[in-house]
Amino acid sequence: MKKLLCCLVHSGVLAAGLVYGAQVLAQEPGFPPETSAPPPVQGPGGGHRGMMDPDQQLASMTKRYNLSADQQSQIKPILVFQQHQMQALRGNSLLSREDRMTKMQSVRNDSNAKIEAILNDDQKKQFEQDQQRMQERMQQRGQGGGPDGGGRPPQQ
Repeated sequence: MKKLLCCLVHSGVLAAGLVYGAQVLAQEPGFPPETSAPPPVQGPGGGHRGMMDPDQQLASMTKRYNLSADQQSQIKPILVFQQHQMQALRGNSLLSREDRMTKMQSVRNDSNAKIEAILNDDQKKQFEQDQQRMQERMQQRGQGGGPDGGGRPPQQ
């Protein structure tokens, strides 16, 4: 049970970071080269369960970490790619819930590692602190501390 909760927490943290960065990439002309727009997302407001798109993520990260233009151009493709992978996993009905969550966590971890490699030492420190805080919040929700008390995402 603890492993599942940890996976869920890590997944949430990674997803939030990736969504943030992918938003910026989606606005650049010609990115990604094979498609002109990201695949459609679920739910009203253009997001899945209220998550930010890559451009929104990047804008938030730019403000939070004072990203340079060069850093933004490097992070945006990471966020867009993460968003595409997450959407594919959400749409894969062949995977069990546990397998899907594990794969999502892996995508988040990979994206976070790539983003951290782009950040300077001060930015990296703040990014890691933010990721830790998100993980702690997810764990609290998973232990019945959230509004629904069950640690599960809200029903759509």
